[in-house]
Amino acid sequence: MNNSKLRAAVVGSTGYGGVELIRLLQSHPHVTVTSVISSSSAGSPIAEGFPHLREIRTDLLDGIDVELVRSKADVVFLATPHGVSMKLAPDFLAAGMKVIDLSGDFRLKSGDVYREWYKHEPAAQAEVDRAVYGLSEVYGAQVYGADFISNPGCFSTAALLGLYPAVKAGWINPDSIIIDAKSGVSGAGRGLNLSAHFSEINENFKAYKLNKHQHTPEIEQVLSEAAGRPVITTFTTHLVPMTRGIMCTIYAAQNENRDTAQFVDLYRRFYEGRRFVRVHPAGHWPATKQVYGSNYCDIGFSTDDRTGRITIISVIDNLVKGAAGQAIQNLNLLMNWDETLGLQFTPVYP
Repeated sequence: MNNSKLRAAVVGSTGYGGVELIRLLQSHPHVTVTSVISSSSAGSPIAEGFPHLREIRTDLLDGIDVELVRSKADVVFLATPHGVSMKLAPDFLAAGMKVIDLSGDFRLKSGDVYREWYKHEPAAQAEVDRAVYGLSEVYGAQVYGADFISNPGCFSTAALLGLYPAVKAGWINPDSIIIDAKSGVSGAGRGLNLSAHFSEINENFKAYKLNKHQHTPEIEQVLSEAAGRPVITTFTTHLVPMTRGIMCTIYAAQNENRDTAQFVDLYRRFYEGRRFVRVHPAGHWPATKQVYGSNYCDIGFSTDDRTGRITIISVIDNLVKGAAGQAIQNLNLLMNWDETLGLQFTPVYP
């Protein structure tokens, strides 16, 4: 790469994920945002809807025009709803651009599974096969040099980072996995939704999409690869009255009794050198506030000799490590840059 900065476009720039991408990319030393794109707000200043972005270099929102985007950008981030990215990504790729998709359109390798869980017709199989699944700490070597990345879902990121090393090592029985997941309300997006109204979510705590959440097959796809056989999980999601954050409390039966310190050691060895996974020492468990506004995933453990089970706690910020931050981490890997570029900030606390 020459000394000029990589030019980035963000499509879907008026949703929470797109806005977070714009915010984070402002501090990236090798990237400049040259185009922010929204089909619903073309021609309007982005600060009109997001006053905190008054300082961004691009003043007006562009419409979705492939040739216009190609003239302005080298890489495009698709922060669009499911069913939209599959229509846009092939054209951007054909125009010679690198594409990082934050939707679920290219995560599942089976079109039949996508159709069942997303209730949409799937993307063309050739494009699905071309996309690299960008769980950075697991598939980073495949991301390097790729031109098309499918960014993982937010729940999937927290659950998989919490489970993958133990499943890969054969330390737990994959058939016993239960994932009890909780998310802040920003995970529902910025659109009008009764369940996200203050009076509905404040002082409330509720489960949703029981046995139907679209991240279920994504989690099972990766765990099946790790286990070397099909894996089916129980995955339950809850909405909690906070803005950001995901906590996955994961339960599984051990194949052989080990203590908490052994799990800590296994995970520290697996994630050695991966700066954004922080494994807590035995007797300490993470909270969502410890990763707020950051690209970290914090993981803690507790083994139970009485039941032979292990409890794994995994926390992330759903808009950063679960979306925009991991997308930038994947860009860094794709470009063979230090994966921490533009993401080196301490979590916001309190």
